[in-house]
Amino acid sequence: MARRALAAVAVLGIAAVGLTACSGSKDKASSDNSGNKTLVVTYYKTSSFAQMDELMKRVKGEFEEAHKGVTIDLQPVEAEADQYFTKLALMNKSKSKAPDIIYEDTFQVMSDAAAGYLMPIDQYVKNWDEWSQYPESSIQGAKGMDGKLYGVPFGTDTRGIYFNKKIFEQAGLPTDWQPKNWDEILSAARTIKEKVPGVIPMNIYAGRAGGEQTTMQGFEMLLYGTQDTLYNTDTNKWISGSQGFKDALTFYQTAYSEGLAPSNDIALDKGVGPRMVTEFMPQGKVAINIDGSWLPSSWMREETKWAEWQDTIGLAKMPTQKGQEPGFTTLSGGWVLSVGSQTKDPELAADFVKTALNKKGSLEYSITTSAVAIRKDIVSDQDYLKSNPSFKFFADLVQYTHFRPATPDYPQISTNIQTATESVVTKEQTPEQAAKAYDEGLVKIVGEKNIEAAK
Repeated sequence: MARRALAAVAVLGIAAVGLTACSGSKDKASSDNSGNKTLVVTYYKTSSFAQMDELMKRVKGEFEEAHKGVTIDLQPVEAEADQYFTKLALMNKSKSKAPDIIYEDTFQVMSDAAAGYLMPIDQYVKNWDEWSQYPESSIQGAKGMDGKLYGVPFGTDTRGIYFNKKIFEQAGLPTDWQPKNWDEILSAARTIKEKVPGVIPMNIYAGRAGGEQTTMQGFEMLLYGTQDTLYNTDTNKWISGSQGFKDALTFYQTAYSEGLAPSNDIALDKGVGPRMVTEFMPQGKVAINIDGSWLPSSWMREETKWAEWQDTIGLAKMPTQKGQEPGFTTLSGGWVLSVGSQTKDPELAADFVKTALNKKGSLEYSITTSAVAIRKDIVSDQDYLKSNPSFKFFADLVQYTHFRPATPDYPQISTNIQTATESVVTKEQTPEQAAKAYDEGLVKIVGEKNIEAAK
């Protein structure tokens, strides 16, 4: 993330984490005496996210067939996203370990570009015959602060509410549920706690172990529903003293203090995200889960298949705090494929990126990961639309979406938010105290001159 916020938190404990790339035959791009070349491709995989690994294996074969003498050295990092960011930070600081091609979360692009880890690729895509399929709006998250392009997007995502229709029916709640405000979410969770004991009424991610899922699937889904924000894009300043910030933390306090959310041993465990997808939801142990558009892709895969998910799960939009206009809110992010600045053959590395993200690769990624498509030729592709019944719902949420502040400081501020939620759910601080601590941390991260008081 040269300055990675998440790495700064975790780097002292990296030895304990024990992250290793699955394949390490060559440290980075190299050429042997015969002129053969090797490109190192780094990305992350987990038990619930192996789709990228399968895509890269296919692209590797296709690329090597078309580029004789070139070897693609796939180095997947088996870890959760935050640990992956930490691993990447360490790799990128070493010229001998830095990958040629990197799977990047959009919220890391600006900081990694500013740190000198990524290479701008404008010159390599401008004459690509498929580049016109990418709308200008879809590539903003792949740009650095200098306005240059540092990656090609795979797609985007949105977030909403998953609810178990069978549990709702048991609780006497409607199976076409669509809450109009936060109070209706909490009311439904209270009814479930009373009527269907033994299940988790509601999950909203919290704590530092959850990393960006806490910030984005959790806190920001609340904050942006208050009509407050983290960052003023007109003044390029961070906001402190926001009532919406306190209100979002108060929602956490209510959910966790009333026993409507998971117990802390579950909520604050780094594995809570995968467990929600592979255990709690399929086994009917959670009634409401605020989460991302990619979940159904896991239930459609053989190794994590949940054949009954369409009959069991309902989808609802996340309402604004009091139902104020536009009525609903969501967050969007996404991933890109970037070229590392240390590569010895940037044109070849860019060719790999274009091969991986041609229509075939982008369609495969969108279908297998439940990504919201951004390429014009995929948005209207019938194979894409028919492949997953949740696609239309999550694509329709884009009209309500917000994006994280794509600044180099954001990763540190995200960690600051995670700390605030954890202090509230563990009852170490009140929402007011946690918000004050966040504001104090904000000053340390960006300086008072880059902060303005909420209006």
